[in-house]
Amino acid sequence: MSSDQDRFAAYSFVDRIDEFTAGKRARGTFAIPPDLPSFPSCFVAEAVGQLAAWVAMDRIDFRGRPVAALATETLFHSDARPGETLTLEVDILECDDDAVAYNGRANAGGRPIVELIDCLGPMLPVADFDSPDALRERLALLRAAGAPPGRFHGVERIPFSVTQLVAGSLLRATLEVPRTAPFFGDHFPRRPVFPATLLLDAQLSLALDLARSAPALHGAAPRPTRVTHVKMRSFIEPGQKLDIGVELAPLDDAAVRAMLTARTGDRLVASARLEIAAPRAGERDAEIASPQALHGSAG
Repeated sequence: MSSDQDRFAAYSFVDRIDEFTAGKRARGTFAIPPDLPSFPSCFVAEAVGQLAAWVAMDRIDFRGRPVAALATETLFHSDARPGETLTLEVDILECDDDAVAYNGRANAGGRPIVELIDCLGPMLPVADFDSPDALRERLALLRAAGAPPGRFHGVERIPFSVTQLVAGSLLRATLEVPRTAPFFGDHFPRRPVFPATLLLDAQLSLALDLARSAPALHGAAPRPTRVTHVKMRSFIEPGQKLDIGVELAPLDDAAVRAMLTARTGDRLVASARLEIAAPRAGERDAEIASPQALHGSAG
């Protein structure tokens, strides 16, 4: 599925954990490689979730791990930039063998980047997805010397094609999940699962493109502000074909709401609501939080 060199490199976004209160909270860092074209906000959210996963797995002695953790609310405050170092923080609200509940946030250069509120991650058997011993060793490394930075080289573009477009209103597209990809080496070695954050990144990018022609934004470059009601109803496996839907509706005189869906056949596998607004005063188009879905350099 991927080579050993991709382990903890192709989709792992915690370099070091410098504060760790067992079962309660943690603070860590991730240095965004400077040669990346961008580091999407969804990847920042993934980094926060991965930090929470380390605390949760340690709490139950690596019997389980959270898979497809969902946030009641995700706030996008600003963009993370290549070359910056993310500071990641999580507070564990509850954790047992069934689930972990937590809040989390990421900052960079003194700016808030992403905030996750009321997240819930169902705990599934670690051994179904990964080696418990390998994960124990990795956590020990992260809490000690830390992992070498610069391991992540981006994610290759994942093909999608637009099948229906109504300007400023509706978009439908198909996305082909690859059968093999380096990120499956991290997500996960024993049971590859297409990351929910990669799906959300693709949906978010399509929604931003559609919103550029929404009357409420008056032609302004859009920016994502908030995602709610995220639901992953089943795992997305390598090789699956997804039908993605984006439907826009006015939210106020300078914002729109997008209903995001993903289906395989007639089955709904994921859904979310995204709020999109016009840029704040003084923002340049190049600084708008547009993740350019799945356009990282080759991984």
